[in-house]
Amino acid sequence: MWILNIIMILKIFFTWWNKQTFGTFLKTLFFGKYVGSDEYGNKYFKSKKNERWVIYSKNIEATKITSDWYLWMHHTIDKTPDSSDLKFSWQKKHLENQTGTNNSFRPTKIKKNNLDKKYETWK
Repeated sequence: MWILNIIMILKIFFTWWNKQTFGTFLKTLFFGKYVGSDEYGNKYFKSKKNERWVIYSKNIEATKITSDWYLWMHHTIDKTPDSSDLKFSWQKKHLENQTGTNNSFRPTKIKKNNLDKKYETWK
């Protein structure tokens, strides 16, 4: 069990893709004020100088930030997003980038017979 703890500590020291870097860990520890979290488990922090950052729950992927928190992170709004905020019926649930997965967008194949060309191809 203690070996797993040592591995976790080494991951924090030597890898930036494992939630946060050591520098971000220190900045959060000394200067960060916890502001909130989203439905994916990402935690958002703010400093006295109004610097804002996120610590991801799993893999670091910028598309995991929801649109509400994105606005807050980029100083567009000052109010921290809340899950009780009203959503419109036309708003879809946030999805992270689906590129490279089975859910990625694949356009339908164009049939050559139905394609009306406005030019004649070279022969």
